[in-house]
Amino acid sequence: MTTRYTATAKALHWTMAILIFGLLALGFYMHDLPLSPEKLQLYSWHKWAGVSAFLLVLVRLAWRVTHRPPPLPATMPVALRLAAHAGHLLLYVLMLAIPLSGWLMSSAKGFQTVWFGVLPIPDLLDKNKEVGDLLQSVHMTLNLVFSLVIAGHIGAALKHHFIDRDDILTRMLPAHAKEK
Repeated sequence: MTTRYTATAKALHWTMAILIFGLLALGFYMHDLPLSPEKLQLYSWHKWAGVSAFLLVLVRLAWRVTHRPPPLPATMPVALRLAAHAGHLLLYVLMLAIPLSGWLMSSAKGFQTVWFGVLPIPDLLDKNKEVGDLLQSVHMTLNLVFSLVIAGHIGAALKHHFIDRDDILTRMLPAHAKEK
């Protein structure tokens, strides 16, 4: 039984990590900008990347379902195993819910998403200012929660590496040495 993630799982993980950090940074940056052509362009890029992240997480979920991740160390207490599984489940739920909330918000606010400026994505809701404002709050709240969960995920990986001195972090690193 392998203790490492597949190269595909690692590539999906790190691609999603880079994309998510970029989306979060761009989202928080552009939120309070005054209305301008630059802000509208940034929103378009954010939406394009959000659609891409949503599609990529579907690929990632399909991979995870068909390629089981390596087991957690046998020395890990049951409560920590449950917390790790719950944390990963929450990450996946948020990776799906956040782009969906953004899509719903854009629809309700009357701004259709056109993926990479070429492929129009159908609106999921009719234009409705109140619903759009509510969904904007939901989208922002989900992103704040996501930021906290990501910080916990990174903190747990670092704890495993520097305190527990197990292979939890290294088995997901791109340059992990081959198993012996």
